[in-house]
Amino acid sequence: MRLHDLLENKIRTSLPDINISGVTDNTKEISEGVLFFCVKGRSFDGHDFAKEAIEKGAAAVVTERDLGIENQIIVDDTRKAYGEICASWYNHPERKLKLIGVTGTNGKTTMTTLIKEILTKSGHRVGLIGTIQNEIMDKVYHTDKTSPLVKDYMELLSEMVKAGCDCAVMEVSSFALEQYRIGPSHFRVAVFTNLTQDHLDYHNGMEEYYNAKKLLFSRCDTAIVNIDDEYGKRLFSEIKCNKKSCSLKGDADYRAEDIKITHDSLCYNVVTAEKSLPVSLKMTGEFNIMNSMQAAAACMEVRIPDEKISSALSSVSGVKGRCEIIPTGKDFTVICDYAHSPDGIKNILSALKPFAKNRLICLFGCGGNRDKTKRPKMAAAAAEYADRIIVTSDNPRNEEPSDIIKDILVGLENTNVPYDTIENRKEAIKHALMIGEKGDIIVLAGKGHEDYQILKNNEKIHFDEREIVAELIKEI
Repeated sequence: MRLHDLLENKIRTSLPDINISGVTDNTKEISEGVLFFCVKGRSFDGHDFAKEAIEKGAAAVVTERDLGIENQIIVDDTRKAYGEICASWYNHPERKLKLIGVTGTNGKTTMTTLIKEILTKSGHRVGLIGTIQNEIMDKVYHTDKTSPLVKDYMELLSEMVKAGCDCAVMEVSSFALEQYRIGPSHFRVAVFTNLTQDHLDYHNGMEEYYNAKKLLFSRCDTAIVNIDDEYGKRLFSEIKCNKKSCSLKGDADYRAEDIKITHDSLCYNVVTAEKSLPVSLKMTGEFNIMNSMQAAAACMEVRIPDEKISSALSSVSGVKGRCEIIPTGKDFTVICDYAHSPDGIKNILSALKPFAKNRLICLFGCGGNRDKTKRPKMAAAAAEYADRIIVTSDNPRNEEPSDIIKDILVGLENTNVPYDTIENRKEAIKHALMIGEKGDIIVLAGKGHEDYQILKNNEKIHFDEREIVAELIKEI
């Protein structure tokens, strides 16, 4: 592609209209003819490699300051410029898809899954970008990030367009918004789920975390906001786009009425000023009422017929790693869930507590090299609802599992809930299964859909709790 076509008059340069063979901000991808963007991160600055990039054959470098290099293009923000030029490189696939984005701390995966199901059952060809996996219609692609880096993101959207997709649903993380990973994407609908403590190892406090999430609502046509959440209520009052509120508690544009919840299903009516839409779902928990109601609201806002929404939701059997029942053949129930924050623990345990005929047992750990302040808070949340707790390891990364457990146990100091500490997660699961009694519900929290564990030096081992439970049941 020619340089001036690539820049689309958004970036001014006096350089001649040279041929560009690719675009990158990764020093490992520098090759003959590429346009290299000097992006500055928290521990790495691409400006330090600008001269080396030219020596390796880069056609030009995009920088935020004069580096004394002949083939340089100076911009105010290289990260933002890189996002815009990646979109240009792939011929703006973000403009060719109806985009629906979901942001918040909890509920993103469930909601995007439900929205994709509704759109697909309504005849749309849909792509999905999320925590568990990326999807192009019925094809599934592995992912390690909730939101891919911007070049990968634009390439993925481009593949969706080539495959004939007309819609894309995506989880939009705070990292993606703050780091401009979604480039110049504009969303037909943006959904805010909730905001609770998470990622404070990256964001400098809840205010910064909130403001990162808020960025999504400056680039959407319509916002769907959970106003039962305190941050959602604040967001609704601050944003200027067309906006619709959702509530289980009071007056809102979309509200839930006639709610009935069992141990494995729920039903209710989505009520607006004009109509009432019946919803039944093979999932449980009050939080899934909000998840499904916001999914329904998002689809109503893009003109999906009511009967298609009801029909699609009733056909969903669940979401992997989200309150997922693991078969055991025993007289107790084992559930795995991705809950890895204080609010996540509270949501899953409070949802299951009414249906535990005997004890509610919670097994969990906390990730290493992540926000340490939430560790005792997760323990306190577990103690509020669980009858017994098993504290173990999660993804310890480069921290000692025993040190992480010590941080967790601070949250249990003033509680009377009995607990065990078993560092090895597989042994902890075995213990949970061995103490399981008739009518117990055992919640394995934190891993959810993940089929791995990250140990020291970022060693990644296979660790699928569905397989482990099946193996241990046979062994026991």
